[in-house]
Amino acid sequence: MKLHVRASLRALTAFFLVAVALVGPGCRRAVKPEAGEDRTVEAGVPEGFGSEAKGAPEVRWDFGDGTPPQLGARVSHAFPRAGTFTVRALKENKDEVLASATVTVVPRPVLRAIPPDAEVALFFPQLRGNVEPLVDFVSRLLGEAQTRRSLEEAPLLSLVLSDLRGQPRVVDPEEGVGFFSLPGFEGTVALLGVTDTPAALDAVVKELESGGARVSRREPEGSVHLQREGGAPLLLFPDRGYLYLVVPDTAEPGGTETVRAQVVKTQAQTGGAPADAATMESIRARITGMSGPGMSEVPLLTELRSKVGAGNVHLFARAEGEEASSGIRGLWAALKVDGSRADLEGWVASEQSLFEGKSAPGSELLGKAPAGPFAALMVSIPPEELAKLVFGAPGSERRARTQQRLLGEGFEAAEVDSLLGALRGDLTLLAYFDAAAFYRNFIRGSRRPEPRGTLLFQAGLVRSEPVLDWLTKRLQARKQPFEVIKGADATRLRTRVMEQPVELTVSADRLTMHGGESLAARAPGDVGAALRERFDAQAFTPGHLSAMVDVGRLRAELDAPQEVPGVPSQQLPVARSLVGTLLDQLPPIELVFLDFAPEQGGGRFRARTQLRSR
Repeated sequence: MKLHVRASLRALTAFFLVAVALVGPGCRRAVKPEAGEDRTVEAGVPEGFGSEAKGAPEVRWDFGDGTPPQLGARVSHAFPRAGTFTVRALKENKDEVLASATVTVVPRPVLRAIPPDAEVALFFPQLRGNVEPLVDFVSRLLGEAQTRRSLEEAPLLSLVLSDLRGQPRVVDPEEGVGFFSLPGFEGTVALLGVTDTPAALDAVVKELESGGARVSRREPEGSVHLQREGGAPLLLFPDRGYLYLVVPDTAEPGGTETVRAQVVKTQAQTGGAPADAATMESIRARITGMSGPGMSEVPLLTELRSKVGAGNVHLFARAEGEEASSGIRGLWAALKVDGSRADLEGWVASEQSLFEGKSAPGSELLGKAPAGPFAALMVSIPPEELAKLVFGAPGSERRARTQQRLLGEGFEAAEVDSLLGALRGDLTLLAYFDAAAFYRNFIRGSRRPEPRGTLLFQAGLVRSEPVLDWLTKRLQARKQPFEVIKGADATRLRTRVMEQPVELTVSADRLTMHGGESLAARAPGDVGAALRERFDAQAFTPGHLSAMVDVGRLRAELDAPQEVPGVPSQQLPVARSLVGTLLDQLPPIELVFLDFAPEQGGGRFRARTQLRSR
C-alpha cells in the first residue's frame, strides 16, 4: 500500500513538473506566430495579424503589398488597394517563413463609408469607368477649360483630375468619390477613396492653401484643421482608405454673421471652442467611430435601388419637411453616360399614391397637330394639381398673390375661385421653326437673328366663361388692341404680340392659341405617336408630364433652305454661314427629353441629353 502511494506521489510530481514546464519560459518560446486563416478584407480597413497570447514571439511581418514590413507579435495593417496578397511572418533578420495567409483585398464600397443617417448622398460607386465618361461629357458640353476649372476648384476632385492626367496616383480607382449631408449640420462632407493617405492629405492641403486657406492645426492621427478666407473653418481627415473634407456652409452676410461673431467672442472669453469647430469634430468622431455597413444597407435605399438601373453616378435623398409630411419618403436616381448621350432615371417613393391616384385626359392636340415641332410639352395631371402648378398651392404666398392680382383686375371673389378651378388637367405646347421667315427677317427685315415660327397651345377646360373673361380683361389691362370674333361654337380673340399674329380660341371645353407664322404648308400628323416611338412607349400619354426640345432639328431646318422667296440668292449662303457660326458658340446640345409619371408606390422620372457629334 505504501509503495502504491509513493508511486502515485511520484507520478503526480512528474505531472506537476511537466505542467510547469509547459506554462514556463520553455512554453513561451514554443508559441508560434499566427497569420490566421485565408480571408477577404476591404481596402483601407485595418486588419490584425499575429497572436495576443502572452509570450508570443516578435516577428517581421511582410504584407506582400509593397509596404514596409512591421515588427511585432501582434500588428495591424490596412491594405491600400485591392488585390490578392500573401502575408508572411518571418524570423527577425531572417527570411524563414514561420506562418502565412492569403488575403484577398476588395474595394471598400463608398456607401459603407457614408454614415447611415446621411440625408442626401451624391456619389460615384467607383472612379474607374465612371468618372472618365462623365468628365468627357461635361467637357464637350461646357468646354474643357471650364470643366477643368470647376474640378480644380473642388479639392478632392482635383485629385481625381490629376489621376486622369496620369500623374502619380494617390486615388484608388476601384473605390468611390461622393458628397453627403448629415442631420443637424449645415454644410457638405466630401469623401474620396485613396491609396496613399499621407500623400493625398498633403495634396489636398496644398490645393486648399493655393485657394487662400491656411492650416491652423494638425492632429497626430492625421486630421488637419484649416481656415478659409474670412475665417470659415474646414476639417480634413482620413479614415479606413477614404479622405473626408467637412465644409460648413458660409454664413449669410448681415445679421447671421453678426450673431455668429458674437457667439465666437463669448466662447473665446469663457474658454470654449467655436461651435463650428465642435460640430465638425463631432462629425469626424461619428465617421471614424462608425461600424457596420454604413449607408449601404439602409432599408429605404435598398428598396429604391431595385427600382432604377445602374449608372455612373447616383443620388439618394430622404424626404424632409413638407415633402415628408405629404407622404414622400425619398428619391433615388442614376445618371448613365455613354459617349455623347446622358440618361437620368429616378424613382420617387411615396407612402400614398401621387396625385391621390387621379389622372387627367391626354392631349387632343398631339393627335392632329402639324408634323415637325422642334419642341413639345404635355402635362396631364389632376385639375387641382395643375391649378397648384399654374397658380400656386392653396394657402401659399403665390396663390395669395394670384388672387390679389385677379381681384385688382376687377374680378369678384367668386369669379376668382371659378377661374382657379377652370382647368381640366391637360396642357399641350408645341413649337415650330420657320426657316424661310427667319431668313427673310434676318436679311430684309430687322437684320437681327430673331426667332420666327409658330407656337400652338391647348388647355382643356371645365368652364370656359371665366377663362374668356380673364383673357379679355388681361388684354384690356395691357391696352393691347384686339379683335373679338364670336362664332356659334367658339369665340376668337385676335391680336399681335412682338409683331406676330396671335389668335386665342375659347370653346366650351378648351382654350387654343395659335401664335406666329401659318402652318398651312405642314402636313397634319400624329405628333404624339411619333414622339412615343422616338422616346418612350408611355411618354406623352395620359398621366404623364413629358417635354422635348430637338435642337438638332432646329439646326437642320436652318441649314435646309437653298432659296427663300423675296431673298436674293447670293445673300442666303452668307446668312446661313453666319447663323451657323452663331450656333456653334452655343452649347452643343442636340436633344433634351424629360418624362415623369406616377406609378404604384411612387413615381418614375426619366431625362435624356444628347450632344451633337463632333
